[in-house]
Amino acid sequence: MSDPYETTEAHLERLLGRALNSFDLPDRLVERLGTALAHSSSLYTTHHSPSAGLWRETHRHTYLLSDGGSASLWELAYRLKGDRSTRCEVFASKSELGLAVARLFGEAPTEAVPHPSHDPGEGEEGMEGDLAVLSALFAASAPRQRRREYTVQQSADHARRVLRRAENADRPGEGVATLLRSAYAHHITQAFGGRQCLADGRDAGFSLYEHAFVLLDGSEFSLWEVEHTATPDGRHMCEVYESEAAARGAMELRARVR
Repeated sequence: MSDPYETTEAHLERLLGRALNSFDLPDRLVERLGTALAHSSSLYTTHHSPSAGLWRETHRHTYLLSDGGSASLWELAYRLKGDRSTRCEVFASKSELGLAVARLFGEAPTEAVPHPSHDPGEGEEGMEGDLAVLSALFAASAPRQRRREYTVQQSADHARRVLRRAENADRPGEGVATLLRSAYAHHITQAFGGRQCLADGRDAGFSLYEHAFVLLDGSEFSLWEVEHTATPDGRHMCEVYESEAAARGAMELRARVR
């Protein structure tokens, strides 16, 4: 945990002191950082894989410089399999950070599948500012051993919007809504989509999305959203269920989905 009363000079000295590769930073960047007047640190990603014995976090440290500009350092903290000690490396850009992750873990972050009806700006790269972008990689032992990229960005509000647009009578109730108020990260996956099927003798489109959430206690919870046009007037309709089986069952009732 960072000290909110720590001076920017002390913060930078501590960061560079614990990084194994701080000598690789460009001299010009280090000189500019020496003029920093203020700083902001935030968790950028977190990735836990207990079965593989791996753990890593990345943090973004942003500094306001005396010339009115800003600069960021990207910190990677990690533990490798069989090693309980935490190591830290620091990088001048997110691309260099990505290369380090690939070098150490042999993988690259998986991009989340965008949801076609998401709110403008939600989860988009354009939201990245100098002083804030929070996202989290969280590898979970989910069904079918999926690896998800979780985004830390107003996830409780996202859950509220998903539940609000559900039109089915058997949608999740207040208990689920209360549970998801503690969601701090989410990921959207398209499990089925874009298929035209016959419903009542006419074409209808069906898509299925999983909205997976991470709660404050570390557990996961998913909402399954069915989007379709199998309505009397052909309009677009959203239904939400607590399980994939229930969601797929609802689609089968409305159309011949194979």
